[in-house]
Amino acid sequence: MLELAGIIILGILAQWVAWKFKIPAILPLILIGLFVGPISTFISEDGSQWIQPIWNSSKGFFPGKGLFYFVSLAIGIILFEGGLTLKMGEVKKTGSVIGRLISLGSIITFLGAGVAAHYIFGLDWQISMLFSALIIVTGPTVITPILRNIPLRKDVSAVLKWEGILIDPIGALVAVLVFGFISVNFPTGLEEIATENAASGAHSVANGQVSYTKHALLEFGKIIVVGFAFGLAGGFAMYQAVKKKIIPHYLLNVASLSMVLLIFVLSDLFAHESGLLAVVVMGMYLGNSDIPNLKELLYFKESLSVLLISILFILLSANIRVQDLLLIINWKTITLFSIIIFIIRPIGVFLSTIGSDLKLNEKLFISWVGPRGIVAAGIASLFGTELVDKGVEGAEYITPLVFGVVLVTVLLNATTARLVASLLGVFLKKSEGVLIVGGSRVSRLIASYLMKNDRHVVLVDNNRTNIEKARELGIDAINASIYSDDLSDNIELSDVGYLLAMTGNDEINRQAMLRFGKRFGENGTFRLMTSEELLNENNVDKGEVFSNTHDYIRFTEVARDYPSIQEIEVDSNEKFARVLKTIRDTRDAIPLFLKSAENNIELIDTLTEFNVEQGSVIAYLGKPIDFEDVITATRTKVQKDV
Repeated sequence: MLELAGIIILGILAQWVAWKFKIPAILPLILIGLFVGPISTFISEDGSQWIQPIWNSSKGFFPGKGLFYFVSLAIGIILFEGGLTLKMGEVKKTGSVIGRLISLGSIITFLGAGVAAHYIFGLDWQISMLFSALIIVTGPTVITPILRNIPLRKDVSAVLKWEGILIDPIGALVAVLVFGFISVNFPTGLEEIATENAASGAHSVANGQVSYTKHALLEFGKIIVVGFAFGLAGGFAMYQAVKKKIIPHYLLNVASLSMVLLIFVLSDLFAHESGLLAVVVMGMYLGNSDIPNLKELLYFKESLSVLLISILFILLSANIRVQDLLLIINWKTITLFSIIIFIIRPIGVFLSTIGSDLKLNEKLFISWVGPRGIVAAGIASLFGTELVDKGVEGAEYITPLVFGVVLVTVLLNATTARLVASLLGVFLKKSEGVLIVGGSRVSRLIASYLMKNDRHVVLVDNNRTNIEKARELGIDAINASIYSDDLSDNIELSDVGYLLAMTGNDEINRQAMLRFGKRFGENGTFRLMTSEELLNENNVDKGEVFSNTHDYIRFTEVARDYPSIQEIEVDSNEKFARVLKTIRDTRDAIPLFLKSAENNIELIDTLTEFNVEQGSVIAYLGKPIDFEDVITATRTKVQKDV
């Protein structure tokens, strides 16, 4: 009981430490696991481990292969939660890059790392290729905390996020196929093939290899088809059950958990190791649907994932033996890891991003960020232990080498990603993204205009109808309350530097500015005036209001009658002043932005000095105005006055 409680307590403590120091939780979790596992043998009186994951004699948690069954199911739940966060709108520009990274990039890692492991460690080709298959994956549980703390262009963060989640089932699939190939060669252990009838044994093994190679191609296709089929079926069934309220609200979270486990197990029964792909597809289906209560599912799955990750990494790290660690403490390991990190990963990234819009510095940064995670560690423990039990030569290197890659890449990326981003210049020097709180028609019109002018806009509202209307217009929209913590850790907001509080509730607007002004409003935080402030403008801090002349009600009325944003070109301060006065004098028009020829956009009512250049335009909401007539009339009046 003490050990079980200790794992949970230490796991959550590690998560807190990771949050406090802004590092991936996997790092303190692995270190704790090693400490209470193999390292504790040097401290305990009887030389035993403080925590023994696999039952041995009279101590341990899981008998037989129980630990690895638990690991498989837990990884399935974690990947489902990752699938829920994958939004198709994120990859409009980078879909082809992500596709090549998880295909071509995987092949390059598989071949390159396999060759390196073979020649550096002298491992058998089969063991070398199994090692390389296991490190194909990059860990979403590691990448996400890194991305949260670095303001990157949306395309770059989307590439890293999607690659980390989608490549997990691919890496697992390749590892399973290689493991199957090895199992053909070593069906019951080395002792059975090292007989006097070596020639006969070699012939049968050769036939087995040929047979398996043919079978593997069919099995690969079967896994893909079954995984997608069960994933889509599970997603559709869950969607219909929630939409038609077949499941009561209080059972929603546990019912979704049961469905994930059901789909994982059923898919795996029809095609071994297709379960991981099935749950990712199921998560993506639900995450991109209009399913009610999606936020609740995300909350529950995120909390469950945090708990499972905490338990898994401590257990898997504790399961490593001291002699396994001693195997890789040498210069060969340093050489192998250096080749994987500094040569193979960059080659895969650069070949996969040929012809993309990514800049050289962005490609270099993506090359640098390639930490491995829970899938690599979990499957390595399973396959490594099984092959060691079969007596396969070199299998004892699998688990410690993979864990070494996980630990080194996580440590390296967690401690240097921000510095590397700064040196490469991929930091957004000025966060031009805009967060709009409130999803009314006014907000949607403004968001659409800013998007057309190459601004990343995210709209936040707790009204689902407003969110759905925004998404129909192609606007990134989050169904959330500003009183929750949903926004603080959202990596989709890493490039946001402006906050516009545009709701009809002044308390919400002020609360949004108070809670998120520093985080998302480094370049400007603005709100709508209240009706009371409109009547007494002297009490208004005009540096923080979106408009000095209109409150929410007047904005709404104008947007209702004239739902469009107009532009009029101004090429001088004089013309700007005349046009601006005309707009303000027009009842159904509201001046919004001054846009320069270089596409810089500023709020008109916050400008203290005007320096209007050729090609600038005023953007205003409301009634179309014939400015030529206005300007001509103004000139005529000036001439008469003269």
